[in-house]
Amino acid sequence: MNTLTGLIQFIYDSIDRVSREQVGMIPAVYKNPKAEMVAKDQDITYDIVPEATAYDVAPSSTIPDLDDSTVPTGKMSINKVRAVKFHWTGEDETAIGRNAKMAIQNNKFSQAFRTLSGEMETDLTNLYVHASRAYGTAGTTPFGTAGDFTDAAEVAKILKDNGAPDSGLQLVINTAAGAKIIGKQSQAHIAGSDAPQRQGVLLDMAGLQFRESSKIITHVHGAGTGYATSGDTAVGVADVALTGGNGAVLAGDVASFAADTAHKYIVGTGVTAPGTMALNNPGARVILPDGNDMTVGGDYAANMAFSRDAIHLLTRLPKMPEGGDAADDVMIVQDPVSGIFFQVAMYKAYRAVLIEVAVAWGVKAAKSENIALLLG
Repeated sequence: MNTLTGLIQFIYDSIDRVSREQVGMIPAVYKNPKAEMVAKDQDITYDIVPEATAYDVAPSSTIPDLDDSTVPTGKMSINKVRAVKFHWTGEDETAIGRNAKMAIQNNKFSQAFRTLSGEMETDLTNLYVHASRAYGTAGTTPFGTAGDFTDAAEVAKILKDNGAPDSGLQLVINTAAGAKIIGKQSQAHIAGSDAPQRQGVLLDMAGLQFRESSKIITHVHGAGTGYATSGDTAVGVADVALTGGNGAVLAGDVASFAADTAHKYIVGTGVTAPGTMALNNPGARVILPDGNDMTVGGDYAANMAFSRDAIHLLTRLPKMPEGGDAADDVMIVQDPVSGIFFQVAMYKAYRAVLIEVAVAWGVKAAKSENIALLLG
């Protein structure tokens, strides 16, 4: 085998099969086009346009002062360049025969794409800790009542209340929630189609595009108890001063306050003793008065609802030096479902051939207020 040409069919057969696995986050998020511009660990910036401030219009002989607001920027980077490799020796090929080799090689490609896309998916689902607020009951799988789509409607409401765009809203759920939808909501008279019941297709609802992921994170809550607010926290303020209490309040914990039974907040920066805790944007939705008791929720599955542009994925092929490296052949393969490109390279060694599958990526929660959790 002199080049990768003879492997094209095996590569595409493998990646097409792996694409059927549950990697719902990768196709749901925004693919940042700046990936090709940066090296590993080199920052790129993105704009964060602040909220506008209104003023009273009053006739005057002079024009109003110019806008003095600034547009801050966020940073993200490609922080992972990862690969999977396998090799063949002449003795290996002789021992197992050509037909067995082709079957094993097919599965090796399949496992390579599965491993790399799974790692990328896990990095994306780990961004749940940046969500604004949550809906649902920790430890209870949503969509458990036939004909009741409240879970989808309420998590969509959080996004709409925070100002997320109406289009491109996503909900990525674990397979437990997916099973409830197929088992409880798939009757044709409820779903409006027999596709869920017959084909296991998740239909969109409440303005959300539904996808499943096998990598949804189960959050284990901190042991913090007995905390109360120290001083008032105004609407829109993220930092909450706490007094009393003990034990750790962790990033990703669900915090509720006695004065605000309507909202479940996601903790951005926790505490291990009395001090200042930070909620994720957009912060408090009502005034949290002094001395208000805080409760930390239990463990939960972090099903994620978000607008597509709230979560960024930087991905590109690993860079080769000018003129190439020692590879005898290099091929680019695109996942037809997620759109991710992988680099396949062949290196000839002494009486052996090494094949490497590689990709580079980085992830970022760019806008916390446009991310919400549906607890499970």
